[in-house]
Amino acid sequence: QVQLVESGGGLVQAGGSLRLSCAASGRTFSNYGMGWFRQAPGKEREFVAAISWSGGSTYYRDSVKGRFTISGDNAKNTVYLQMNSLKPEDTAVYYCAAENYGLGPVGITQWAEYDYWGQGTQVTVSS
Repeated sequence: QVQLVESGGGLVQAGGSLRLSCAASGRTFSNYGMGWFRQAPGKEREFVAAISWSGGSTYYRDSVKGRFTISGDNAKNTVYLQMNSLKPEDTAVYYCAAENYGLGPVGITQWAEYDYWGQGTQVTVSS
């Protein structure tokens, strides 16, 4: 059974940093992609960042480019999201997701294309 477990969320002041971790178990995702999505109250789930381990490509939504960095540790089957210069609008529940197909640059940004999801971790940025 595949499990994704996120950690690292919390409360931080604007301008601060957090690092989220997502540990995967049950299978190896080294040939596929993993992503981070977020959902704020009353809003739809949105793409944040993704990594395609087979090609080493990374993808970001425009509003986090230059502030967030996604990386992966293949040996640990873990993906990270380093978040710097956090803003109040980054406040949301952050979800880790994994996919089975080796998605391309468009599909990897679409939450509906992912097969496995973590339980989510709350990130709150105070102003």
